[in-house]
Amino acid sequence: MSESSFTKWVACWGNATSITDRNEAVYAKDLTLRYPIRVVFAGNKLRFHFSNLTGTEEVKITKAFVALKDKSDYAPVKITLGGNTELQIPAGKEITSDDIDFAVEAGQTIEVSMYFSDFTQMNAGTLVTGPLSKGQYAYGDFAGEKNFPDDLSRSTNLFYFLNTVDVFTEEKNHALVCYGDSITAQSWPDYLAQRAWDNGFHNVAIIRRAVCGTRILRQYECITYAAYGLKGETRFPIEMNVAGASAVIIQHGINDIIHPVGVETNKFRPWSDMPTAQDLKKGVEEFYIAHARKLGIKVWSGTLLPIYGWRTYAPFRDEVRNEFNEWLRTSKNFDGCVDFDKAVRNPQRPEAFADGFDSGDHLHPSENAYKAMAEAVPEELLE
Repeated sequence: MSESSFTKWVACWGNATSITDRNEAVYAKDLTLRYPIRVVFAGNKLRFHFSNLTGTEEVKITKAFVALKDKSDYAPVKITLGGNTELQIPAGKEITSDDIDFAVEAGQTIEVSMYFSDFTQMNAGTLVTGPLSKGQYAYGDFAGEKNFPDDLSRSTNLFYFLNTVDVFTEEKNHALVCYGDSITAQSWPDYLAQRAWDNGFHNVAIIRRAVCGTRILRQYECITYAAYGLKGETRFPIEMNVAGASAVIIQHGINDIIHPVGVETNKFRPWSDMPTAQDLKKGVEEFYIAHARKLGIKVWSGTLLPIYGWRTYAPFRDEVRNEFNEWLRTSKNFDGCVDFDKAVRNPQRPEAFADGFDSGDHLHPSENAYKAMAEAVPEELLE
């Protein structure tokens, strides 16, 4: 393929950035992080977006590399910022690296490695799962090494600082954004990426923008629930910074419905947070649809899944969910609807998951249900 056919930047991988869970230890030192990323289309340059959006202190990446995984001649290439090998990310900001000359072929896996020599506030990251989403960390400086030592390393599903990877590629290629909460932070976007690849849709990258616990209308201002993330009005414009995006699937809102329980039960979850379906519609229209239209991308709704049996389930909550879902299915404000609810619910008891589709907590789907969600996405979004 001639390099002259490469004409534009397209995101080939991405996650959201949120506040990581506030545990006892919030700093790391002498740490290497490594994340594998499958590149679904060919290109001749890469660039990397790093985020310290939710950090309150500057983060210094001592050095960072990109390399092709599983090559016998493992050859890490330095990632730079303004020509510097140390990447500094100001508190509350995101940065984009220099363009890196780096040829990739469709289907190859690259590894991005970052080393932090000094004390680093680990406050900007997100937890994701799925067959394509697993990183590694090691104590010590192994960013330029092919393998981490077994006795100093472990796997991780926490993705810190690395936010998006772009490839300079062909005009035909595009990105599909999956936006949501913990359900989207779990497996269905990975299964969608696998489905697209296996079915010959090699011109689309699946970009995940999901934060566990996040809500459309509100956010928590306490360390107990800080990891539940920023509210939609704040999140969406930042997270839709996706090169080559053609469309977004929005599957969001269930936490707005299930969280409020009253201050007598939980001081951080007052009944005043409980939305009506109209409140949710207004939030989606004002925060999501309006911004996506400014970007010129298509907006697909994703219906909310069953919640029968969840610890705060009540019929009045399901009434809000059903009314909101009906709007998501029928509103002309969207370019289409992915009916995730229909794909996983019990036809005889639609307030509950179908047999085998409940993870056990009555809120999050099973792995088979996540596969069904991926299958529910119409091919026209992948083409």
